[in-house]
Amino acid sequence: MTVVALLSVAPVIEGSMAEEVAEAVAALDDFDVSYETNPMGTTIEADDVDTLLDAVGAAHRAVEGDRVSTFLKIDDKRTVETTADRKVEAVEEHLGREAKRER
Repeated sequence: MTVVALLSVAPVIEGSMAEEVAEAVAALDDFDVSYETNPMGTTIEADDVDTLLDAVGAAHRAVEGDRVSTFLKIDDKRTVETTADRKVEAVEEHLGREAKRER
């Protein structure tokens, strides 16, 4: 089984959050997960939900501040093995092109 999630962890502050977001992302390295960060969050893959939640908890705790906001969306598809890349590929097959465009 593969669990795919979208995670966003950030302190509630004015200005750049890049340093704190980097701390959250670095915390994921201590777990058996794959991840890719994009401008709106980090996609994480794990073999099971417990591993995923442990990694997310560490990422949340890695951000210091008086207030930290964490958004987590989990796709725990229990009957079919899949990956985040495969989910994008399926959309692209229906589009007939890459799911990306430059302005």
